[in-house]
Formats: sequence, C-alpha cells, structure tokens
Amino acid sequence: MAGVSAIVSPARAESLFLAYPPENHQTTAERIFLIGTAAPPGNVSINGQTVQRSPGGHFAPSFPLRLGANNFVLRYGNEEVRVTVTRKSDRPIVPTGASFAENSLTPARDIARLPGEPICFGAIAAPNARVMVRIAEREIPLLPQAQSAQLPPNSAVLTAQNQPRAIAATRYQGCVSGDRPGNLGKPEFIISLNGQTGTREGTGAIAILSPQELDVVEVTAAAGVARTGPSTNYSRLTPLPRGTRASVIGREGEWLRLDYGAWIKASETRIIRGAVFPLSKIRSISSRQGRGATEIVFPLEVPVPVSIKQGEGTFTLTLYNTTAQTDTIWVDDDPLIKRLDWQQVTPTQLDYQFTLKTEQQWGFDLRYEGTSLILTLRHPPKVSGRSLQGMRILLDPGHGGRELGARGPNGYPEKTVNLVVSQRLKTELERRGATVYLTRESDIDLGLRERMDAIATLKPDLAFSIHYNALPDSGDAINTAGIGMFWYHPQAHALAIFLHNYLVENLDRPSYGVFWNNLALTRPHVAPTILLELGFMINPTEFEWIVDGKEQEKLARAIADGIVAWLQKATQ
Repeated sequence: MAGVSAIVSPARAESLFLAYPPENHQTTAERIFLIGTAAPPGNVSINGQTVQRSPGGHFAPSFPLRLGANNFVLRYGNEEVRVTVTRKSDRPIVPTGASFAENSLTPARDIARLPGEPICFGAIAAPNARVMVRIAEREIPLLPQAQSAQLPPNSAVLTAQNQPRAIAATRYQGCVSGDRPGNLGKPEFIISLNGQTGTREGTGAIAILSPQELDVVEVTAAAGVARTGPSTNYSRLTPLPRGTRASVIGREGEWLRLDYGAWIKASETRIIRGAVFPLSKIRSISSRQGRGATEIVFPLEVPVPVSIKQGEGTFTLTLYNTTAQTDTIWVDDDPLIKRLDWQQVTPTQLDYQFTLKTEQQWGFDLRYEGTSLILTLRHPPKVSGRSLQGMRILLDPGHGGRELGARGPNGYPEKTVNLVVSQRLKTELERRGATVYLTRESDIDLGLRERMDAIATLKPDLAFSIHYNALPDSGDAINTAGIGMFWYHPQAHALAIFLHNYLVENLDRPSYGVFWNNLALTRPHVAPTILLELGFMINPTEFEWIVDGKEQEKLARAIADGIVAWLQKATQ
C-alpha cells in the first residue's frame, strides 16, 4: 500500500515512503508524478526503472497513463510499495446507434428567458444522424457543427497545457426564440440514424418570462457574488453590496440573471413582492473624512447594482439603472482624490471616475446605508524611511488542521511550513516596527471565509497569504520550481511584481511567475492583498531548501526587506 499518513517532521525518511498519489487515485491527466523518498544510499526503482533522486533521497518522476488502471511497483532494497492510478476519460462517449451521449442534452436545467431571446438546444450523437427537438408544438432541427473544441481547466495554465482540444464527437445544435410568455415544458430530443429512431426527454423545462411581471430581488448576502454566467465556472464580477435591488430577466437552475447582465445565486437574494423595475435618480454627491480613508456618499432612491474598475491612478465606480440629475458635487481638497468626474454612458448607466493623487491604491469598500451607497477609499499609509512603524500587516498561514495543503516527498505537510515561515516573517516585520496579525497561530482548522473576514474586519494596510506550491497531475514535479505570486485586484499588482522580483534576485531563486488569479485570499479588497507561493513542496530538491531552518530565516528577512523597499517606492 502507498504511504498515506503525514510525516510531521522535515527530517529524511529511512524507509521507502510514497507521499503521492494515494492508493486508488483517479485522474483524467495523461501522466502522473510519483512523489516520495527513501534514505539516500541505494537505488529506488519504479516498475523496474531506477529513478533520479535529490541529495536527501527524494524523488518525483512522471509516468504516462493509459486509460483504465495503471499499476506501479516501487522498490528500495527489500522494501516495496504498490499503488494503482486509474485514468478516466474526460471526453464524451459517443454512441454508435440512434441515441445520445450520456449527459449531453442541453439545456440540462430549468431555464427562463425573455421573449425574443434565443433558446439553444444541444446534443452529442453519432455522425450523420438526423436530430431535432420538439417543444410546444414546434420542431427545431439540430445541425451538426463543423468544429468543436473542449477548453482545458483554468489550472492548465499552471503547467503550460491550456490549449483547446478537438472533440472527437459530433455536437448537434439549434436555437429558437419564444414570442409569448408561458411555460413551454421540457423538450423532447429525437434522433434518426440508419432507419432507427430514438427519443429522450430533456431534463430542463423552459419558460418565457413576461416583461411586465418580472421579479425584483434584493441581495441578502453581505457581498453577493455576481458572475458572468449561471455557474461557479463563470468569472466573478464586482460583488453586490447587501441591499442591492435588481429585476430578474432570466433563470437557469439556481441562478438568476439580473437586469444589468450579471448572474447571482437565488440563495443570496430574496424576492421583493410587489416591487417594480428598480430605477433611480441621483443628484448631489458629498464626501467625508474617516480614519485613514475618504467616504463618498451617493444618495439614491433605490440601491442599484454597481461595478468597480481600477486603473493607473484612477478609480471608476459604475452605477446601473441610474440617471443623473446632478448639479453639485462636494469633494473637498482630499489627501487621496485629485478630482471626481462623471458621465452618463447610457440612459441608465453612470460612470464616476476618481483621479487620484497617487498611482498606487490602498483599498476600497462598498456598502449601502439605507438607499445611499457609501464608497470608502483608503489613504496611503504613512511610512518613514526603512521603518514600518504604524503599519498594520496581516499574515495568513495557509491551510491548517485537517487541511494539509501540499505535501513534500516525505509527507511533511505544507500547513506546517506555512505557519513556521509566517511566524518567522512576523518577527522580522515587528523588528522593523510593524504591528502584525496572524489569521492562525497554531495548527487549527480555519475556513477561507474566516480568513477573508479577518482581512475585512481588521482592515490592515497590507495582507499576505503564505503558501507553498504543488501542481496538477499532468505537471512536471522535477523541473518545476521557484517563487510565484498571485494577485486579483489591480491595487495588488505592483506589490506582487515587486516582491516576486525582489525574492528571485536577492535569494537567487528560480521564478515560477506572477499570475492574476481568482483566489479566495487574493479577492479581499480593503487592502492590497497577495498570495505568495514560496516554492514547490513536490520538487525533490527545492523541498530541501523549503524545510531548511537557516534558509527560512533568510527568506523571512528577504520578504520583510522587500515589503519595506516596495513601500518606500509606492509612497513616494
């Protein structure tokens, strides 16, 4: 059996140990790395092939996988470890007769659309079939599409394998629109091939909404997650503050399409009975000084959807379903804001652009107080020389408790080194005068929401989530190493770039790169927040650097010095 229990010491193992993959692992990857260790003397073989090892005895070779079960036998002296990895296909199985590929009929969920909007149907079936959909006494032919590609997961960019792949299957598609409100029921898919006919009822019912009777919903979540489409696979948009109101112009399963174009889960909203399409006017705008921030007040008749765009020295707030009657704006001489300009982009969309006195931005927040939108823009911190006196910095040691994170070749868990390095970094930052907070100070379970809430509540000047890296199964664990940085909001980009380059140059470490990434611990927006991936736990050689106490001290000093150097540059 493969080793599956975590070794909680970075010391070298004396016996053969396989940290990854676990027994009976399943994957769709075309190859897999086997990560493990044994005492340095002697040879480790996998399926009779001697593998390369680091000075500490660690190994991480990759092997191709065929579809189905793949058996691996690891040997070291008289010791043996066996593991089975099953590769599953991620492509649809195309039937040969008059039937449809499993789970290929779309729409797969109940949907609702406005009159005149296209309603599209799809299915995968054998080539040269005749396919159509029957619904509400209408028959819609589904035509074979000449080309069809399958997009890789977002994680594929981390291994430079993010090219679309052609699908060796025939996808049939067709669209229609409904002109009258009502429930059309579920479609019936019909296929004819070689004299045979097959039918299958779709799983999603279809309805046409009445434009005069649209539901109005209010966001009940603290920050409603708005997306570009009706699932968590779609990209996030600016979160909607609690109290935001919008009309529902479409539905798909548990998702609602709001009148300004975004989708949101129904569970993050409530229906406002009797409410009409939420439209607002806006007149005067005022600002007020808070502690280390400026608050701009936008008085509205109803809380409307919003979006944010940050640029180089600019901050743009967009209000939807809003028309200006503005003659007076009061934004006094301000520590941060040089000027506020506005433009009625469409009859119901307003852009407010703040020109700032510095290119670097330091955090923002949005909330509704009644029907007034309050935008908070944080001021730059006051930094003196190489001191961090007065700076408040939050460190988030990734994972913890039952969440091990990545594991090194001997099973040593990422959660432990994250905490050790965070504590070392805390000491270095405090030596430079900063007040430092940790999201966890011991090996406890701590959810992503709790970590994000800690940043939102504390409102530090800077926030860092400390991690060490791994790769998807298809990656190359031996030849991938180095420092990586992840950012989400533009206000964190310069910090991520600077700190990455500083560590690579001053520690003479490899570069993994700087990535824009929609991660829970890059999304907080009240302060520049980045996630650091400080090396690869699965790389046999880099792992030895990661767990070396003296190297950890050098790393902590370099991160602290890099933060000081960036602050000096950013606050000039």
